[in-house]
Amino acid sequence: MSLSGQQKRQLRGLAHALKPCVTVGSAGVTEALLTELQSQLEHHELIKVRCRGGDRDGRSDTLQLIASRSDAELVTQIGNVGVLYRPRADRTGIKLSR
Repeated sequence: MSLSGQQKRQLRGLAHALKPCVTVGSAGVTEALLTELQSQLEHHELIKVRCRGGDRDGRSDTLQLIASRSDAELVTQIGNVGVLYRPRADRTGIKLSR
């Protein structure tokens, strides 16, 4: 899945009011975290993930790892918060512009 610039702008606008629903703690990326992340993505499609600790590159790498392991797209990252998007299988969720 590859998002265009216009689609990323649309998703950033929708994500602005969201609060982080998944937090990566000191244990890092665990199976329990990935299970919760999968559940949240299935339910919401668009979520914020807070990544605590580490430096900028470490947080960026962690968010990229989470996105790839959950088949999601990393829309944006600001500081220690990343926005992930994965469309629902039934296509009843967010309608993206072309």
